Amino acid sequence: MKSALLHVIVNAVALLVVSVLFTSVQVDGVTGALFAALILSILNAVVKPVLVVLTLPVTILSLGLFLFVINAITLLLTDALLGSTFEIGSFGVAILAAVIIAIVNLVLNKLIQDV
Repeated sequence: MKSALLHVIVNAVALLVVSVLFTSVQVDGVTGALFAALILSILNAVVKPVLVVLTLPVTILSLGLFLFVINAITLLLTDALLGSTFEIGSFGVAILAAVIIAIVNLVLNKLIQDV
C-alpha cells in the first residue's frame, strides 16, 4: 500500500513537471495532479497490459519505442476521463509528455531508492 501511494505521488510530481514544460498540458493544481496520477496508475495497471499484449509485434519491431505511444494513449484516456481537471492538447504532445513522465519517474524513483 505504501509503495502504491508513493508511486501515485511520483506520478503526480511528473504530471506537474509536464504541465510546467508544455502549455498545452493543463492540470488543476496539486489535487488535480494527484487525482490524475491516481487514474493514470489505475489505467496503467488495467489497460496498459492489454495494449502491450495486443501491440507486441509492433513493440518488438520498434525495439520498445512503441511503448511511448501506449503511454500516450493512457494519458489521453486519463484526459478523457477527467475532463477539465487534466487536459492534453494533442497526440503529439501526449507522446512528448509520456517521454518526460518516464524520465521524471526514473529520476525520482532512483532518488527514492537511494534514500
